[in-house]
Amino acid sequence: MNSRKLFGLGGLLFASVLVTGSRANAVDLKGAWASDADNCAKVFVRKGAQIGFTDMSDVYGGGFIVEGDQIIGKFARCRIKVRKDNGPDVNLIAACATDMMLSSVQFSLKAPDADSLIRLFPGMDDMEIRYHRCPAT
Repeated sequence: MNSRKLFGLGGLLFASVLVTGSRANAVDLKGAWASDADNCAKVFVRKGAQIGFTDMSDVYGGGFIVEGDQIIGKFARCRIKVRKDNGPDVNLIAACATDMMLSSVQFSLKAPDADSLIRLFPGMDDMEIRYHRCPAT
């Protein structure tokens, strides 16, 4: 094997270690997230293997569900197009759809711990929404 091929193979191996290494430290977004941990049972309901929203979920602060590359809210569904993790910070760009429109939305999140998220609004320093991961409902 010549040195050019060996160097190229080594570069590919190094890149794959970087990619898998950064994914291992990625923030886990999967699950149901409520704005008030005490209201999880009032926001979410399990229907067989699926988790969904109760009829009155928005009265109790609401929340969202993350399944794979989907972010599901009571009135909108988004597909994550771009994700960038930087330690506890996660930036997402998602294509979102409601009954009335399609839009591209940027989400800036911070994960202070494994079961908490803070949604930040860049440019609005005092604005944030805290979410808590709900146990399996």
